[in-house]
Amino acid sequence: MTVLDDALDRLDRMIADAGDLIACESPSEDAAAIARSAEVTSAVIGARLAEAGLASEPERVVVDGVPHLRWALGSGPRRVLLICHHDTVWPVGTLERIPFSITDGVMRGPGCFDMIVGTVQAVHALALLADAHGPEAVDGVTLLVTADEEIGSLSSRALIEEEAAKHMAALVFEASAGPEGALKTARKGVSWYEVEAVGRAAHSGLEPEKGINAGVELAHQILALESLADPSEGTTVTPTRASIGTTGNTVPASARVNVDVRCRTIAEQDRVDGALRRLAPVLDGAEIVLHGEINRRPLERESALPLFERAARLAPQAGIASLAEVAVGGASDGNFAAGVGCATLDGLGAVGGGAHAEDEHVLVDHIPLRTALAALLIEDLLTEEASR
Repeated sequence: MTVLDDALDRLDRMIADAGDLIACESPSEDAAAIARSAEVTSAVIGARLAEAGLASEPERVVVDGVPHLRWALGSGPRRVLLICHHDTVWPVGTLERIPFSITDGVMRGPGCFDMIVGTVQAVHALALLADAHGPEAVDGVTLLVTADEEIGSLSSRALIEEEAAKHMAALVFEASAGPEGALKTARKGVSWYEVEAVGRAAHSGLEPEKGINAGVELAHQILALESLADPSEGTTVTPTRASIGTTGNTVPASARVNVDVRCRTIAEQDRVDGALRRLAPVLDGAEIVLHGEINRRPLERESALPLFERAARLAPQAGIASLAEVAVGGASDGNFAAGVGCATLDGLGAVGGGAHAEDEHVLVDHIPLRTALAALLIEDLLTEEASR
């Protein structure tokens, strides 16, 4: 039997596992839901690993009360890191509106595309290899399933960076792009800021001249922020949520705006960061205070290209005639892995669409193909490293 045959034989079990995980709703900021999800995720993954003769119990890494799961397989040096997450964006109760279902080959359910099915594929790829060749076939692989990716990985960032630094390659099981399942070889870096304008309050009817209008100052700064974007480099600088003042008859003493920055390259990210730190007030007596920082470095194509080329070479064995690549604006935990110098390939998860949207869905026929591709890629990386 081929790897693809083995993956096809697993499809019913993969669907069942996806259904169990979807049934345990896991919004990132709901501590009780995330705790339940960690237990269910540990049980589902552990059962499949145990069937294949692998260690089933994860190490639970709790950071600031947030439960992350890590399976370090085998006793050898760490070589391949698989990155997943068990949190989703959907609040508890969404299942009542969007239950787990499969109709005409399309799976639906909150979190199925982002990224429950990807996690299932990663686990079954490992189990498939261990079934075929013994537990030693995945010696050196670490499976990391974090719990706060959807809200910026605030508690898991250091863990991801620590693990990535130990491994030669990171494979990220976030959903693929487009109906054909393109892999993500580049992701923009993300920086989040808040620009605060500080003025002086005064009665807006009696003596407005005694005030310094922070709202007017912020308007000047918003125009300055917009000018920092560079479409030719793919750099976006977007003022988003803003607030001004306290009452309708007071010259505002404070005004704030959030700023979302996305850059393809580290150089551009540093340029914008430096420009933001040099913002100067326009109005006499006003002040500018900058909050925030660079959140994720870009996943630059150079980090992913050798892994993508390897995956493209293996794809026909997984029943995938050709494999495409794409650059995307959104970030993932793959940015953190690439940021510490680990070769990183993203988008190895489900094929479908509708991430974070009411029409979130997964194309079931692609699940065994992507699982086979993941298994082949892991095996190829481990074999090459062992022969050195």
